[in-house]
Amino acid sequence: MNDVSRDAPCQTCWVLSDGKAGMEVQCLGLAEALGFAPAIKRIQVTRPWRWLAPRLIPNPLAAIGPERDSLEPPWPDLLISSGRQAVAPAMAIREASAGGTFTVHIQNPIVDPARFDLVVAPRHDRLRAPNVIVTTGGLNRVTESRLAAAAARYGPRFEALPRPLVAVILGGSNKVYRFTRETARRLGERLARLSRREQAGLLVTASRRTDAKVMAIIRRALAGRPAEIWDGNGDNPYFGFLALADAFVVTADSVNMVCEAATTGKPVHVVELKGGSAKFRRFHETLEEAGITRPFEGRLERWSYPALRDTERAAAEVRRRLDARWGAGRAEPGVGPGSNDLAASGQ
Repeated sequence: MNDVSRDAPCQTCWVLSDGKAGMEVQCLGLAEALGFAPAIKRIQVTRPWRWLAPRLIPNPLAAIGPERDSLEPPWPDLLISSGRQAVAPAMAIREASAGGTFTVHIQNPIVDPARFDLVVAPRHDRLRAPNVIVTTGGLNRVTESRLAAAAARYGPRFEALPRPLVAVILGGSNKVYRFTRETARRLGERLARLSRREQAGLLVTASRRTDAKVMAIIRRALAGRPAEIWDGNGDNPYFGFLALADAFVVTADSVNMVCEAATTGKPVHVVELKGGSAKFRRFHETLEEAGITRPFEGRLERWSYPALRDTERAAAEVRRRLDARWGAGRAEPGVGPGSNDLAASGQ
């Protein structure tokens, strides 16, 4: 436990989501940055309640499907939630605990933020309130110690690949983007040319959303090139890729993937996909304007920027609020009671 849990009566922590990796990893990242090994609660609101706005569900704790984790007292001291399905249960736990549970929701809950003790939302969500912590992007579990351990573990495995070493992080189609086969063919050709021109090694990883046919196209395009390709089978070397790569090529469909790469402070080239949305455009514009990312044009560019530290800084502000709640009377160094906009403050 960290200082909060040792010196204050905040001892237990739950992470609450519908189990989607992009949601759960942000909650875990924040909990771990606070020093907790949280209990993970994966829930699903049953029909017809899941179709309603969270504030309209009459008894959220009774609307949890029996095949998922139950939500019962004793309630935790700290609850970190993310995702639409977690909103109503999180608010209900805060009420059932008579305020004894300190609630933190990650991303815009689409309800009055005052229904939570704190909300951590990226700048592109455009959510502002006294209890909203504004970050540049998404939270994650990337830490210096985790990267160091991954470098030690995977360094020997990749040492035969030439430098520079480029990690290619592939997402997939979602509600707003389409990762088409044509895009995969074009990307594969560009990566193969980059490898030849730069004499670069490639570390390629698929995500859960990467279509198998897209992955097959990439694999064919890189045949004969010095590349390590992980397609989802066997040991996941993802943190090794983050630790050992000299630069990144990341598809535009995932805020989490881009932010995880940016946590390393190394160049992040973003591959545009078909589609998009105003919210994603705001996110990508924010990172480009900050000098963190650049569009991928088939070339390997070199630049530097301060590594993205949203998770650490959000945790410092949560810790300060917990100290105030539990009477510990300490503030994290460098985090005062002024602006909650971590992105605008340049942190």
